[in-house]
Formats: sequence, structure tokens, C-alpha cells
Amino acid sequence: MTGWNATNIPDQGGRTAVVTGANSGIGYVTARELARRGAAVTLACRSAARGRAAVIRLRGEVPGAEVEFAPLDLADLSSVREFARDFGQRSPRLDLLVNNAGVMALPYGRTADGFETQFGVNHLGHFALTGLLLPRLRAAGPGARIVNVSSGFHVLGDVRPEDLDPDPARGADGYRRWIAYGRSKSANLLFTHELARRFTAAGATITAAAAHPGYASTNLHAGASAQEGSTLASRVMALGNGVLAQPAASGALPTLYAATAPGVAQDAFFGPRLGWRGAPVPSWRARRTLDDAAGERLWAASEKLTGVSYGSLPR
Repeated sequence: MTGWNATNIPDQGGRTAVVTGANSGIGYVTARELARRGAAVTLACRSAARGRAAVIRLRGEVPGAEVEFAPLDLADLSSVREFARDFGQRSPRLDLLVNNAGVMALPYGRTADGFETQFGVNHLGHFALTGLLLPRLRAAGPGARIVNVSSGFHVLGDVRPEDLDPDPARGADGYRRWIAYGRSKSANLLFTHELARRFTAAGATITAAAAHPGYASTNLHAGASAQEGSTLASRVMALGNGVLAQPAASGALPTLYAATAPGVAQDAFFGPRLGWRGAPVPSWRARRTLDDAAGERLWAASEKLTGVSYGSLPR
């Protein structure tokens, strides 16, 4: 794994992939490098204009790339269901699902279905999408993978399945944007853990793994600082991106490793060697993201909230 980079990605010819949030940053690089190695990649993006522009850009960088855009708004479960239905009509199989899209440190808000925005987009939208695409992943046979993109900031917030809707009216006990972000990223890891556990129990040949990019210069950070409403915060973030952050191409490597490297184990979690930058290596994670009981509670709550059941997977 030492020094692993995009040139080490195995041939992906004949494989199909879906990458959410692939119009920019880590998602775009992930889609581009998978396509470069021969995968047929769907760029699942909320903005049609940015998604189509990304397809044009990618084809310019990788001539002959087999890529397409498909609309997906993770803040609206009807959009998630429509994406899964349309993808199923176009493709009988899915070899790789990269749940990359996300929002960070937003002010309090709600999704179209009434969920707190960060938890709704970062976890519940991807939970529903994965469940709806599960038949296509099963059809791919051995080698299918799901990669959930989390964050080192998962340490900021614990997942409490009995209280998934923080209310800012509760003051100090209500909504805090960075805590909410950390909680959504903890949910990504706990979801990965429970998904991997159920795949193992079912004897399924799909691998569920996770990754985080460290500190990468992307639009996600810029958007978070802008939401603070502080010119100083924006300037500090811009300085950090310029001096400390690694480029998106490097930040995508843990995701690409989890998605393509041989021998990736169930529930593996990868990040940069130094924590914030460097080649991909196994990453530390909070112990609570490995709790079977918490994983079961989050799973049950997620099924209830989204209406998406993974009925074929045993507990």
C-alpha cells in the first residue's frame, strides 16, 4: 500500500460504477480515474448543469471514457427512488457504488422529506440509495463494492438513533452545525459497519468499506466557511486550503483504494497516511462506529425514516 496512487488502480474494464456528487472535487476525480481504467461511470449529481459540464470535462481529459450524467438529489427521497429506478432500467448490474456526495456545516434546515439537512443528505439519502440499488449490486456477483465516504470529523458527533432531529429551539442542546456534521459522518461509518456485518451474515459477496480524504482542497470546505457568514472564516479556510490541504486528486486516493484495490476487507476504513494528507492507509476510527447494537438501532431508524427496507439481509 506504501505510495499507492491512481496508477495502481487495477483494470476496471467491464465494470459499472455510480459516484454520487461527481461533478467536482473528490467525486469528480474518483469518477475520472475509474473511467480512465475502463469502468462505465454514472455521475450522479444534484445540478444538471454542473453534472453535464463535468461529463464534458471528463471526456476531454479521458478520450473515449464511458461516462454519463444522471440527476440525483439526496435531499429528496423521491429523486433517490427515481434515480434507482432509471438506473435499473438502463443497467442490469452495478459493480461499484461510491457514496461520496455530502454537505458540511450547514445552518439548520430540512430536506424535502423533513429530515435535518446534513443527516438527511449525508446518511439517509445514501442509505436509501444503497438499499434501492442492492439488487443491481447483487447481480454483479463477486467483486461488487460499496464505498461510503466519511470524514475525520466523525469524531465530533455521536449517532443517537433515538434523537435524529436536533431542534435549534432547544438552545445549547439543539443544533450545532459542526456537531451535526460529525454525527452524519459517524453515521456513514456505523452504516458501513452494519452493512458489512449483514453482508457477512448473509454470505453475500459484496464488500462494504469506507474512506476519508483527510484535508483536501474542495468546494465542500469553501461552502462551509461561506455558510459561517464570516469574511475572516472564509479567509482562514482559503489560507488553509492553499497551504495545508492536499489537492482533490490526492484526497480521492483513499476512496479509490477502497473501491478498487485487491483484498479490501469488510468494514475497512482508509484515509491519508498522516491523517490529513498522504498516500492511503488503514485509518483510525472512533470505537462507537464499530458498535453492533448501535448499528442495528441506526439501521432500524433509517429503514423507518426512509421507507427503504433491506429485507433480504439478515440481522
